[in-house]
Amino acid sequence: MSNQGRPTVTLLVLAMNEIDGLREIMPRIDRANVDQIIIADGNSTDGTQEYARSMGYEVYPQVGKGGRNAFKTAAPHIKGDIVISFSPNGKSVPEIIPALVAKMREGYDMVIVSRYKDAARSADDTLISNFANKFFTTAINFLYRANYTDSMVIYRAYWTRLFRELDLWPDKHYPLENMFRTIVSIEPLLSVRVAKRHLRVTEIPGDEPPRIGGVNKFPKVTGGLIYFVQIIRELWHWK
Repeated sequence: MSNQGRPTVTLLVLAMNEIDGLREIMPRIDRANVDQIIIADGNSTDGTQEYARSMGYEVYPQVGKGGRNAFKTAAPHIKGDIVISFSPNGKSVPEIIPALVAKMREGYDMVIVSRYKDAARSADDTLISNFANKFFTTAINFLYRANYTDSMVIYRAYWTRLFRELDLWPDKHYPLENMFRTIVSIEPLLSVRVAKRHLRVTEIPGDEPPRIGGVNKFPKVTGGLIYFVQIIRELWHWK
């Protein structure tokens, strides 16, 4: 998919019972900056799907639980050359989308909206989440010679082809999920494998405002253990 020679953009919105955030955030998205909007919905019960369809967005009910399966469900439907993963709960600021797209069109493989770069701040961070995010980022930087300030954040743009090239879906790359009955997301593995491939990455600062409605659904302890083991085992798995 291309538009007169320029890379096209799909906004991938990951939602589960986010009706309040959708109503406030989605009208602020300038459709001139994106060519496709997809809602990957975790089988919401609060009207999220119905609202999204009424706004003309493509809605794909998620198969399976957890962030990884949201991406896996949506991936076959992505038509853009570039995908922006986006949280509709207020933590991804839609006005940053033009800057993301502009940076990608400079030739980067991935552009991250960092909550910790320059003067950016996260209003949603707790002491524990702040420590965990920075711990994992420091570990990835040290082990894989990367230079991230925020390797964990969902809000980022990258070439859609990386889904296939970086082999992000197979269960074998998430060996502790069954043990802990927790399905995690792809951001740490994506960050690691981009670093291992020495792809061209940059970050732009972006504040993370407070959450709008909904609740944080990620199990921090078990999820953190899965991420930690995954980051370490990548030292001898997958090239």
